[in-house]
Amino acid sequence: MNSFASSQTLAALPFPSPADNLYSRVFDAILEQRIDTTSRFTEESLAQMFGARRSDIRGVLTRLSHQHVIVLRTNHRPRVAALDHEQTRQMLHARRLTEITLVRLACRQPRMVDLNRLRALIESERSCTARGPAIRLSGEFHLQLAEMAGNAPLAHFLGSLVPLTSLAIAYFDVHLESYCERHEEIVNAVECGNAVAAEALLSQHLDFLEEALLHSGTRSGQNRVAG
Repeated sequence: MNSFASSQTLAALPFPSPADNLYSRVFDAILEQRIDTTSRFTEESLAQMFGARRSDIRGVLTRLSHQHVIVLRTNHRPRVAALDHEQTRQMLHARRLTEITLVRLACRQPRMVDLNRLRALIESERSCTARGPAIRLSGEFHLQLAEMAGNAPLAHFLGSLVPLTSLAIAYFDVHLESYCERHEEIVNAVECGNAVAAEALLSQHLDFLEEALLHSGTRSGQNRVAG
């Protein structure tokens, strides 16, 4: 996150726990492709890399494995998951069905504290120039929006899909425009309780994402650009 975030942003965003902070740092390294599908790493090497305890790294890897970002197998080194277009297509389809329902629910009784938190995330995303954090913060926006819906099982399910989407963006190395303006339009619709507009904006947003991901080539044939 950019160190020049405003005081309003810092006040609205929740203070991350040490475990969440370590998770963000490791996930950013994956999204920035400092750790990728070809990397050979262990709990010990990551502990040295991030200045953390092995037990804490183990917790982060377990969390990322539940999100299908990291593959953990007994008697094998951890590795970053390799995605294919069919897996990505199915993931995006599941995300669309889930998130459309969640945004409708979020429009029913939007709370100002939640709206302020979403706008703080947008501000942080806008001010962030590093590829990894920008992708992750964009995903965090959708997870925070899901929490507003008040349906814990659906929000939990979306929580398994958004990190995988972030990995796909990094893995296929697609060129993405900033999502800040789209995110802001969605928040405005939610604040007004306009479920029709919020659903339409979110659907357009997911259309753009699907087009970018499913019509991209693999990483090997493309230039690396910031999201």
